Amino acid sequence: MKIDILSLFPHMFEGFLEESIIKRAIENGHIEINVINFRDYTPLNNGQVDDTIYGGGPGMLLRCEPIFECLDKIKTEESKVFIMAPEGQIFDQKRAKELSKLKHIILICGHYEGFDERIKSLADGLISLGDFVLTGGEIPAMAITDAITRLLPGVINEESLESEAFEDKLLDYPSYTKPREYRGLKVPDVLLSGDHAKIMAWRDEMRKTITKEKRPDLME
Repeated sequence: MKIDILSLFPHMFEGFLEESIIKRAIENGHIEINVINFRDYTPLNNGQVDDTIYGGGPGMLLRCEPIFECLDKIKTEESKVFIMAPEGQIFDQKRAKELSKLKHIILICGHYEGFDERIKSLADGLISLGDFVLTGGEIPAMAITDAITRLLPGVINEESLESEAFEDKLLDYPSYTKPREYRGLKVPDVLLSGDHAKIMAWRDEMRKTITKEKRPDLME
């Protein structure tokens, strides 16, 4: 799989691409991730990529030309383009799975007051992380890339993926490690019993209980 991220601030991605699971996935050839500064595609000599808003209004909008010109260079028939935007579809695990099946994803990070509306005509979809405002689309692009990458074959143990939260609209069960007791806090006896049937039943019940208490909307 290949992910191209269009951003005015490519240095924000340096740590993200050089640590942990993402780094290993790149090194092992499971994914190719490129961060492209679309300022390089502006037709203006001063490197300007934004401008004032027709009809008035605060702030500056991203101009059409840099995004259109950049996509002309990198987009193929296999590419799917997604813009980080507050009006987009809320990103969730189901969406992550859908995107992980694609061959080439292009994520466009906005900034300033947003995009000239014509840029959205290039997109196959708009994506949002939730009902809150961020400075730009870089952090959402990282989150989406991370969620997609870990689902690719060979990146993470398949058994681990199957037991994760949201796989069946339930949150994960509590987990513990050594020591058995710390500052009066004990590991539940059932987990020390060695009875795998009882352990599985307990974990299943805990998933339902925790989801009902913390995220009842998932069970509706």
